[in-house]
Amino acid sequence: MEIETTEQMVRAVYDRSRPLIERFAGVVGRPLTLTEKILAGHMADEPAADPDASKNYAHLRPDRVALQDVTGQMVMLQFMQAGLDRAALPVTVHCDHLIRARVAGEEDMRVSLDENSEVFRFLQSAAARYGCGFWRPGAGIIHQVVLENYAFPGGLMIGTDSHTPNAGGLGMLAVGVGGVDAAEAMAGLSWEVLYPRRIGVQLTGSLGGWASPKDVILRVAQELGVSGGTNSVVEYFGPGASSISCTGKATITNMGAEVGATCSIFPYDSRMRTYLESTGRAHIARLAEANRDILVADPGVAEDPEAHFDRVIRIDLSELEPHMAGPHTPDLVRPVSDLAADVKSEEYVDAISVALVGSCTNSSPGGGHCRAGQGPGDPGQGSPAGDPRLRADPLHHRAGRADQVADRHRCHRPGQRMRALHRAVEQAGAEGG
Repeated sequence: MEIETTEQMVRAVYDRSRPLIERFAGVVGRPLTLTEKILAGHMADEPAADPDASKNYAHLRPDRVALQDVTGQMVMLQFMQAGLDRAALPVTVHCDHLIRARVAGEEDMRVSLDENSEVFRFLQSAAARYGCGFWRPGAGIIHQVVLENYAFPGGLMIGTDSHTPNAGGLGMLAVGVGGVDAAEAMAGLSWEVLYPRRIGVQLTGSLGGWASPKDVILRVAQELGVSGGTNSVVEYFGPGASSISCTGKATITNMGAEVGATCSIFPYDSRMRTYLESTGRAHIARLAEANRDILVADPGVAEDPEAHFDRVIRIDLSELEPHMAGPHTPDLVRPVSDLAADVKSEEYVDAISVALVGSCTNSSPGGGHCRAGQGPGDPGQGSPAGDPRLRADPLHHRAGRADQVADRHRCHRPGQRMRALHRAVEQAGAEGG
């Protein structure tokens, strides 16, 4: 079983999906959203009628499985009970969750290796025994490694990490699941899931000023709350979608878990092509270009989105300003310009002793103080500290440049480091964006 996402693998997915999509379109008798196309292209059993999201289950054939080192232990033990010699589909194991950030990289790694050596040895040997890829401790965060190496437009992946949907930024339906689901897929069984509802987010305009991709998902969280996306796929569409970099898209889909969404997805566009080319996957980009029609929603969807989505949210990116969420819940969202009034009316404490800027992929603590009403760049503002490669991340225009200047020397062998995009962000920041 090939571990890498090869040209042959992706071509097989597209060739298999196309006739299934066409037959599904004939069954439902209307234009299809991107979500429906990918689901239809991976169905083990073709439906005889338009599935009802309230009662119908879909039996799907994922293209990949990704395991992290905590839940991956039980998945491997469960898979071993199947008595198979090899996993039935490409699987990778990523050792990242058992590394606690407490002191500094070298010290934290030493402690983790000392405390969890038995786990790491088991996962490495099990991965080798059953033909799975293995990314050793320190090789990178699971969902970022997947985005940089394994994700591809139009694919379906399940992973035992809640941020598996990060790959939706590259046009992939990627869903976080429980261990049994992953073990069954590895054994060749179909993945059973309640057919999801569809939430459409129509984007127009383009981000400007200090607004960044994270403000898009915060705005969505403001609309949906922490559970409004439950049993739903959030599909972004519209002319504004192509203005956001691929890594920016991944930031948005990564945080879809905050609204309870099954996963989130963007349609294939030139920003994804640039990202694929910049990470050494031009062959995948060429295939995606040749199959673009099955990697985007049908034209009729954008013309009448209410007829194709269970709910539609509209966001003008040109008018979107930086937002802030909390305290205590991700759907307590307001524009930063309203923060001072909110602090006063709710009697929040506005003296902050430490700030955390970014997502679970790129956040780092920054010392100092900031108060409501201060603007970006004011003295004492909390900002990413430590690794200078992270400092450009909050600046959307610089993060976008990373897609264009990424180092092409990527790693093809599991267990090696992949730093191309981080180096690109650093270079973009050094050039002044």
